[in-house]
Amino acid sequence: MAAMHSVAILVLDRVVPFDMAAPMQVFDWTRLPDGRRPYRVRLCAEAPEVPADGGLTLRVERGLEALADADTVIVPGRAEGAPPLSPAVLAALRRAADAGTRIASVCVGAFVLAEAGLLDGLRATTHWMAAERLAADFPLVEVQPDVLYVDNGQILTSAGAAAALDMCLHMIRRDLGSVVAANAARMSVMPLEREGGQAQFIVHEHPPVPRGSDLEPLLEWIEDNLAHEVTLAAMAARAGMSERTFSRRFREQTGTTPLQWLLRARVRRAQYLLENSDHTVERIGRQAGFGSPTSFRERFRKVVGTTPYAYRSAFHGRRTVPVTGP
Repeated sequence: MAAMHSVAILVLDRVVPFDMAAPMQVFDWTRLPDGRRPYRVRLCAEAPEVPADGGLTLRVERGLEALADADTVIVPGRAEGAPPLSPAVLAALRRAADAGTRIASVCVGAFVLAEAGLLDGLRATTHWMAAERLAADFPLVEVQPDVLYVDNGQILTSAGAAAALDMCLHMIRRDLGSVVAANAARMSVMPLEREGGQAQFIVHEHPPVPRGSDLEPLLEWIEDNLAHEVTLAAMAARAGMSERTFSRRFREQTGTTPLQWLLRARVRRAQYLLENSDHTVERIGRQAGFGSPTSFRERFRKVVGTTPYAYRSAFHGRRTVPVTGP
């Protein structure tokens, strides 16, 4: 009989409970076709009691030595204001990595792996709100903010906590095949594979424009005229500048080109209409100013990471709070 695969979940100060619970449950629920459990899941920590986010205190039976005999180590995210990582935690993670242990992070747990040096030279992801900070703090890491998880072989990282389920199911499929993984997905009431990446969950804001900028009236005019043809010449003329001067001034104030800003505005308008109207996808493409269904699909997929049809299926009618923007 094959030995059970040991999964150690590293519980750090101010751990986010859902980041910890998601992988704990999906591995614990996994069953082989004959009903046996293939995974043994254990929590481990530097100290027996760990303060968690939300005012909880967790009692953990195993210490950092559990990382040494684990087959997989999971590092959940920590809440804002968490204390600095101890040298003992970082050293234990490095020893596990040196021993060939598979190590995966959940959400901002990627910062823990990065601080241990385990992501240097690798692709990685984290929650989209923290991606820029991860890239700035650890320039040797190739941050990919628009995917649900990244598998480098030994080292894996996932985006938000829900994406940890996608990553764990991916690992289960790697370990035990698609049949076992598909059953684990059913136990978690989720698909084995989701279309698109976390880009589909990001509200793509326009680049900030300084308050009182002379471009503000123009940008409002663009928003009001997305369904019509808007050319560089028309934008420059409305701003009272030559096209060359306008393009330079626009980039200085927004950090992007007029065309890219316009395309992003059209995608945002399309997202809003897909979520909040019953118009056909083709009509929404026209309302957002795309010249053809093909150009609409291609641009939408490039920015959002999925198709307009899949986006509508996931998000239509699910807004529960007012939205801003077009």
